[in-house]
Amino acid sequence: MAQNVLGGELASCSTDPMTGFTRTGCCDQHPQDGGFHIVCAVVTNSFLAFSKEQGNDLSTPRPEYGFPGLKAGDQWCLCASRWVEAHEAGVAPKVVLEATHAQALEWIDIADLRANAI
Repeated sequence: MAQNVLGGELASCSTDPMTGFTRTGCCDQHPQDGGFHIVCAVVTNSFLAFSKEQGNDLSTPRPEYGFPGLKAGDQWCLCASRWVEAHEAGVAPKVVLEATHAQALEWIDIADLRANAI
């Protein structure tokens, strides 16, 4: 059983749109996921613009990959390092603590997560 940053069982992040490295709806850590998509975030327009500027366009649909494109308010499993970059730039999206994998604490201080919790 995967744990969240609060020490409980990892909750689902989103099934609409379906998220997670293996598209299970959970921000589980997977051995092949070098990006560590383990932070459950509620994306905002400012974060989506920031991510696009960094070379990762999350707002444009990519049907060939089954990706609908994200809009403000969608919940999505983000790379821990991208959340840190967004936090440092002042555009970090809110996080769902119950659905953020405990391994995120290797990159992000729990105080920063709590300060940005929904």
